[in-house]
Amino acid sequence: MPNQLQWDTCYSAGSDIVDEKNRSILDQCNALAECLNESNRKFDEMLESLLARTTQHFAWEEALLELGDSPELEELRCEQEEFNFLTSEILTTENFDRAELQTFLTLWWNGHIIGAANKFRALFERRLAATSVT
Repeated sequence: MPNQLQWDTCYSAGSDIVDEKNRSILDQCNALAECLNESNRKFDEMLESLLARTTQHFAWEEALLELGDSPELEELRCEQEEFNFLTSEILTTENFDRAELQTFLTLWWNGHIIGAANKFRALFERRLAATSVT
């Protein structure tokens, strides 16, 4: 059964730009669920788009954390490696099931977005504190 998630305030990172990027990823995961009953081709195209966007999203998050000299940068890199490994393992499984893949992506992104929101919130608080001191 496909898994869909609605945006929740606990996902907020304290930045409209970060929140919009994360919300957009969840929207793409939800769109995958909506097309499961349509053609496999449409699902596969949407999946390819999501995976390409994932690469861009991780690069953007990494750049943001590097800019803030964030101690969470290495953790983000580990998450990226985990995501790439798990996704490639699921995509190459002989018993590939699109519904299971959609559920996996949605749940993985849900956890990542919650964790990222906490990291970015802390980063923005540190930046605010640093500007308040000077």
